[in-house]
Amino acid sequence: MKFAISLSMLPIDEIKPLAVAADQIGYDSLAVSDHLIHPETFSVPYPYTDDGSVRWESGTDWPDPINTLSLIAGATKNIKLYTSVYVLPARNPMRVAKEIATLSALSGGRFDLGIGMGWMPEEFKAGGQEFSKRGKRADEMIEIMKLLWKGEMASFKGNFFEFDALEMLPAPKQEIPIYVGGFSEPALNRAAKHDGWISDMHSLSELAALMAKIHLKKQELPTKDNYEFICFSCWDAFSLEGFGKMKDLGVTTMTTYPWMLYGTMNDAPLEQKIEGMQKFYDEVICKLT
Repeated sequence: MKFAISLSMLPIDEIKPLAVAADQIGYDSLAVSDHLIHPETFSVPYPYTDDGSVRWESGTDWPDPINTLSLIAGATKNIKLYTSVYVLPARNPMRVAKEIATLSALSGGRFDLGIGMGWMPEEFKAGGQEFSKRGKRADEMIEIMKLLWKGEMASFKGNFFEFDALEMLPAPKQEIPIYVGGFSEPALNRAAKHDGWISDMHSLSELAALMAKIHLKKQELPTKDNYEFICFSCWDAFSLEGFGKMKDLGVTTMTTYPWMLYGTMNDAPLEQKIEGMQKFYDEVICKLT
């Protein structure tokens, strides 16, 4: 099992030094999340908490993930980068395809794309996109991106988008894996069709049940090599023993805030977070890998 650090909901001026430290220590990957906006009022409940409240306060930094990872790519050498998750259908496919292909080229192929369908209507309104058809729209966007990433002349005509023959360069030198987040049936179906699944924060038993569902769905589809289960640390198994249980479930990458294992919260000084990263590497990663 590999280990990733989440850089989401952290002060923006800490992102680069944390990324550099993670690369130097030897973590496998870094994850950033995505929201275009934070509305004054949410029209729907947040689907990932029992009471429907979001996990962050107004005023939390949500830097653009592609720009953020481009900065990190230029400051690091080996660590892999991914979005967890990128609200794909709130955007334009041409612009997304261009930005991601550029990031892949600049990072030497270290970027993997984690996508979500989004849950917040206000975000889609702000982006000028329709919320109700976001799933079908995202599926068509993926078709377009994969077509453009070949770096060849291509045309497309779908239900939402069409364009005459064109090429987009630079093209990625290798295939960009696409991982899908979420736990609804449509999300799990979509995840089974692509290269991996990204979980939210679940209990260990919830995670096991969701992974079992995906395994069943994958049996009906062509076999994919190197399928990824990228899972956030379980809230009821946040310990060396618990991480071992996640590994036994078949989690391929565990994402977490490593400093929290030692009581350091996200609002603690940068130096304390880096100390926690090193301690986690020595006491957890070295024992489980």
